Amino acid sequence: MDSFVLARVTLGMALGAAFGVGAYTFVYAKGGSYLTDRPEACANCHVMQEYYNAWIKSSHRAVAVCNDCHTPGGLLAKYWTKAWNGYHHSYAFTTGGFPDVLQIKPQNREIVESACQRCHQTIIGAIEGPQRDSSSLSCVRCHASVGHFQ
Repeated sequence: MDSFVLARVTLGMALGAAFGVGAYTFVYAKGGSYLTDRPEACANCHVMQEYYNAWIKSSHRAVAVCNDCHTPGGLLAKYWTKAWNGYHHSYAFTTGGFPDVLQIKPQNREIVESACQRCHQTIIGAIEGPQRDSSSLSCVRCHASVGHFQ
């Protein structure tokens, strides 16, 4: 087989694999739903159903959706975070490599902390006073279940 034919076969296989993964992601795994702000998208995976159900019952349901707390502001940062987390979530769920009790990663904890501080500036200001040092504040250390279990 000459190199031109080999290159075409390799390209065809790569494009076929990319099409197959894309079709799986956007048809079977409802990938398009992750481009929205709809909380139901987070419950596409059965592992997240418990968190979605708890959010439905929480006080935050009236004022925030998943992306308000779990993605940073700005279009590029938001969709980069969604893509990064989506890749890691789908890999873990596909391979079965996720813990029984989901644990937030440090980068995502920072995003959640920032969201808490953005929405609750008045409360944080009253707690810390004029010498505010929000880097020492951890909302989720004491309020880990807020937003999901209230």
